Amino acid sequence: MGVLQVGFVVMYLSDTLVSGFTTAAAIHILVSQLKFLLGLEVPGISGPFSIIYTLGTIFSKITSTNICDVVISLVVMVGVFIVKELNDRFKSKLPVPIPIEVIMTIIACGVSYAFDFKTKYGIDVVGHIPKGYEPPLAPNFHIFQETAVEAFPMAIVGFAVAFSVAKVYSVKHDYTIDGNQELIAFGASNIFGASFKAFAASTALSRSAVQESTGGKTQIAGLLSAIIVMIVTLAIGFLLEPLPKSVLGAVVIVNLKGMLMQFRDIPYLWRRDKPDCVVWLGTCIASVFLGLDLGLAAGLGVELLSVVLRAQFPRCSVLANIKGTDIYKDKKDYINIFEPEGVKIFRIPSPIFFANIEFFRSKLVEALGFNPLRVLRKRNKALRMIRKLLKKGDLQWTSKGFLNTSCGPIKESEDESNMEELDLPTDFKDLPTRIDWNGELPANIIVPIVDIHSLILDFAAVSFLDISALKGLKTALKELIRVEVEVYIVACDPYILEKLHDCSFFDDEVQPSMFFLTLHDAMLHILENHPESTEKKCYYEKVEKIMTTVTVHHPGGRLRTRDGNAPHPETKF
Repeated sequence: MGVLQVGFVVMYLSDTLVSGFTTAAAIHILVSQLKFLLGLEVPGISGPFSIIYTLGTIFSKITSTNICDVVISLVVMVGVFIVKELNDRFKSKLPVPIPIEVIMTIIACGVSYAFDFKTKYGIDVVGHIPKGYEPPLAPNFHIFQETAVEAFPMAIVGFAVAFSVAKVYSVKHDYTIDGNQELIAFGASNIFGASFKAFAASTALSRSAVQESTGGKTQIAGLLSAIIVMIVTLAIGFLLEPLPKSVLGAVVIVNLKGMLMQFRDIPYLWRRDKPDCVVWLGTCIASVFLGLDLGLAAGLGVELLSVVLRAQFPRCSVLANIKGTDIYKDKKDYINIFEPEGVKIFRIPSPIFFANIEFFRSKLVEALGFNPLRVLRKRNKALRMIRKLLKKGDLQWTSKGFLNTSCGPIKESEDESNMEELDLPTDFKDLPTRIDWNGELPANIIVPIVDIHSLILDFAAVSFLDISALKGLKTALKELIRVEVEVYIVACDPYILEKLHDCSFFDDEVQPSMFFLTLHDAMLHILENHPESTEKKCYYEKVEKIMTTVTVHHPGGRLRTRDGNAPHPETKF
């Protein structure tokens, strides 16, 4: 996998996920060491909810606790904890940290051997350590064929566990790690170790914590550990035979302090980023109860789901101008802010794709305050009724406008035929004049009033659009254009513009001239075309000092100036 560059999967292991995962791993290790601290015989249990079954077995045998093991564990834990705290407090004055774990191990071995703890108190000790190593063997390809399928998920989980632990310490000690390099290292070590019938190499969280806490930070520490293990297994293993297992358990638990203290991240994450907090809790809880392999998969699922939900339901906002500047911010965050009458600036801070296009359209309708499709259908129904009344003679056109000549009340038509025609652009060709939809309509016809003449869509944070989003966006733009709302798209990525051209996005209604380079350019263009906007004069006095270049994307690949008659490719205001 390292040669094939599969290490990219580590990009999906966020710091939050790793923190929750390693905390759950520390809890598993803590529970696994309880039987040594209490001197109980508890069978190994694996699989989902194994931690619950293990704790249940421990509590059911709690009356059989070996008091000597408990006392030894407490003494070792207190001694190791105090010395480690002193190491942290006086690390600037100490040339090297005090190796309290080694000291406690030697003392415990000596005391246990001198007072014969195994015979007198029945404590569990390390016991006989076999000398030497298995002779090397050639790979058995028959076994390889039978285990290849099961080995792949084991390799993924083992690598994920190892990389998670490595990432914790890389952040703590400020260095970088390469996922592919780690894969190659694990693969090479496992190929070599398999020749001697060794266990598959991964990461032992408890041993890593012990080594890091004693000051080991480089490959030299690993080399020394390997040399010491080799010496013990080949020559002096018998010296560790009287070592109580409760001492090893106590040392491991004390060194898990750093991992377990990651619980303090929960309040911080909840205050700063609730989705990240959910990822942390979901990963930790799933890993504790389902096991590290299934828990890691569940954590990745929660993490990816949070990313999808953030992209699917982004925080859309309506922007307005900070007076006297070319800066536009969310209206909810500021008080003294300028928004020209009849202009809306809508911002979506995420890519637009099939999963959030409907959310985008619903939020846009909410920001506008009206549904353009509903308004368009109402207008076309009104035109249908006006044509019908003119044809019957119940409505006449005069120099003062439409005159109702009918004596009785005019009922609204309930004709729902040709509904497709109601979605088409309004057509005034057979009417004596255009209809002012915001004025008084003839025959008491009521149509929703649209008090917005311009809409600016800020695409600065939109990194891509898929085909579904293109169709939905084009439909939304056409609905707005057909109700006489001018639409401008600003700060659009060139890649998206190129994709729009390639997908035949533009037509007679949706034209490339709606694209502007900056939001401020589009605003100046709107204020020039609609001088009736409130505060225009005051606004111009303040923005005259701001030099800006107004350019628009042109279908021929060139940049069009806002002033079509300008001799130069850009105009400054």
